[in-house]
Amino acid sequence: MRVLLGVTGGVAAYKAAIVLRRLKEDGHTVRVVPTAASLQFVGRATWEALSGLPATTDTFDNVPAVEHVRLGQQADLVLVAPATADFLAQLAHGEARDLLGNALLATRAPVVVAPAMHTEMWEQASTQANVATLRSRGITVIEPAVGRLTGPDSGPGRLPEPEDIVAAAYAVVGGGPVPAGSSSAPWGDLAGVRVIISAGGTREPIDAVRYLGNRSSGHQGFALAEAARERGADVTVVAANVTLPLSEGVARIDVETSVELADAVREAAAEADVVIMAAAVADFRPREASTTKIKKDGSGTLSLELVETEDILRSLVLAQVPGRTVVGFAAETGDDAASALEHARAKARRKGADLLVFNPVGGGRGFGDVPNELTMLDASGEELARAAGSKLAVAHAVLDAVARLRG
Repeated sequence: MRVLLGVTGGVAAYKAAIVLRRLKEDGHTVRVVPTAASLQFVGRATWEALSGLPATTDTFDNVPAVEHVRLGQQADLVLVAPATADFLAQLAHGEARDLLGNALLATRAPVVVAPAMHTEMWEQASTQANVATLRSRGITVIEPAVGRLTGPDSGPGRLPEPEDIVAAAYAVVGGGPVPAGSSSAPWGDLAGVRVIISAGGTREPIDAVRYLGNRSSGHQGFALAEAARERGADVTVVAANVTLPLSEGVARIDVETSVELADAVREAAAEADVVIMAAAVADFRPREASTTKIKKDGSGTLSLELVETEDILRSLVLAQVPGRTVVGFAAETGDDAASALEHARAKARRKGADLLVFNPVGGGRGFGDVPNELTMLDASGEELARAAGSKLAVAHAVLDAVARLRG
């Protein structure tokens, strides 16, 4: 089942890591939503490493996917451990201060809450009234354990042991370990989909020092990788000369030349469901590269013989692997012959990819960490969709189109 694990800002947050591990060991998928205060006790990296999924906090994280609602809608169980007194008050009054509060308002799944606080806070009349309100609405509030609390005091208010929390959650939903041979319901519309993404720009050696290159930074390809990961995909990035970092859970293959990129993509794509060619691959490379630095000879010129590189996108299309979706990118400018969009339409017809993503470049557009503007075309050059905004936002728009193509 899909478990949404909320973690609020108490020192007992460290025990939630054991709850998470137990749920994962039992075969369930767990998405952790920590509050901002809880990150003072256990960091985001811990939740993402243990869950294998993003651990977002803010309501405005991943806006294109409407995550503040989607997380609650897709959950089979919502478990909050630890739950502070402040959180209980927020939940009882239907407040949505953060991502966790929004997800709880949007869910119809069973909700189990494990409070943890000092004895005086637990026994406070307002806290007890909030607990009674939550229970009257069908929310399961686990009684806190009695024992040593933060500091020298002890009494009721201690977070129950992780095994007891998991057992209480299973009792509510009638769950337990996922049976052998079955799989836990995934988060995201691309869960389990194997996605290969090329990113960056190739460099074609001229000599031991110089190369032919382009302006691609890899920002769009890496945004696609992040978006696909957020939607549950198994992501591998073939990065051509990109210095940007990738999130945990995304495999990375670094390459330099068009030949290296073609070989790496071909190998990685052998078992892929989706291949997205977002890298800017050189159209030409020197026929021969000098092993030493070419010196000036006083002639004032240098002649290079260039040969065409492999059309990797077209090769992938011609391979015709059943069930594989192939997506290409076309960074274009207009000229005397045609507009940028007209060039992209012609390229879509030549390449034959399931989806060709056109973005106009030049004049500060397209390259680097700047907003992007995309038009998505089918193999006949017909427009399917448009998107504009941050590179992460348009990445989600591209993946929306991919999800529609895959049905």
